Amino acid sequence: MNNQSHRQLSPFQQKWHNIIFEADTPAGKAFDIILLIAIIISVLVVMLESVASLQAKLEAWFTLLEWIFTILFTIEYLFRIWCSYRPKAYIWSFYGLIDLLCILPTYAEVFFGGAHFLLTIRILRLMRIFRIFKLVPFLNESRQLSLALQQSKRKIMVFLFFIGLLTMVLGAIMYVIECNHNSGFTSIPVSVYWAVVTLTTVGYGDIAPVTPIGQAFSAVIMIMGYAIIAVPTGIVTVEMSRIRHRDEVDQRVCPHCMREGHETDAVYCKFCGSKL
Repeated sequence: MNNQSHRQLSPFQQKWHNIIFEADTPAGKAFDIILLIAIIISVLVVMLESVASLQAKLEAWFTLLEWIFTILFTIEYLFRIWCSYRPKAYIWSFYGLIDLLCILPTYAEVFFGGAHFLLTIRILRLMRIFRIFKLVPFLNESRQLSLALQQSKRKIMVFLFFIGLLTMVLGAIMYVIECNHNSGFTSIPVSVYWAVVTLTTVGYGDIAPVTPIGQAFSAVIMIMGYAIIAVPTGIVTVEMSRIRHRDEVDQRVCPHCMREGHETDAVYCKFCGSKL
């Protein structure tokens, strides 16, 4: 089952593969907990750096800490590639792409500027906490939700397409009603923006109709908004109710395809067929 594409690892690489990629071992759990602490601290540093008063006083410290974390995460990323059975599978996996995106902004800041605060994407790496602490119920629930979203994506896309058409029609009608009354509806795009804000019941209040007809029309749109908001929720709920299988999953990573979510008694990967 495509096992011929596996590369051979030395005993030292296999040892580090178990530490880095497996959360079931004490060493692996300790490694991931330390990693999570580093991620949290690095994200806090980026957030605190956005405070002008702190940035003025501690700019040098913030810069030093950011480079320390970036270098550490870069070494970790390269180490994951080095001790992976299939480096390309890891690089293009979800966690692999997130790991790469977590270190690129610092280097991009040096050459292009303006990308520094994108480092807050590191917070996504905290999703490893689900498998580190064996939160199986959460893993099962997240898998069911993910499956429900995948199964309902076509219906949701059709729904969003319909909403896009509806907001353009409603915005155009409101433009015709209010365009000559200096109420802020200066163009159809602006009116469409107002329709989106009103239909989603956000209601910023920056643009509002002043004519009785416009106000009555906006009231109808507001009422429509409550009904429309419930549609995607209902679509996903129906799909979730159709999911009957609630098999438990464990935290093993397939060495061939780098995917998780296997049953606790699985011997082979359900995605590629390789032996776990």
